[in-house]
Amino acid sequence: MSQDTEKGQQSRKAEIERQAKLRRDRAAEKLRENLSRRKQQTRARRSGQADEANGLPAAKTDES
Repeated sequence: MSQDTEKGQQSRKAEIERQAKLRRDRAAEKLRENLSRRKQQTRARRSGQADEANGLPAAKTDES
C-alpha cells in the first residue's frame, strides 16, 4: 500500500507542477501581449495617430 500511496503522491505532485507551468505560460503570454499593445500605442502617439478607444467613451465636461 505504501508504494501505491507514493505513486499517488507523485502523480498529484506532477499534476500540480504541470498546472503551475500552464499558469506561468499563460501569464507570460498575457505579458507579451500587453507589452506589444503598449509599444503599438507608443508608436501611434509618435506618428500622430489617435489611440483606438476600447470600451466606454470618455466623459464630456463643460468648459464654461
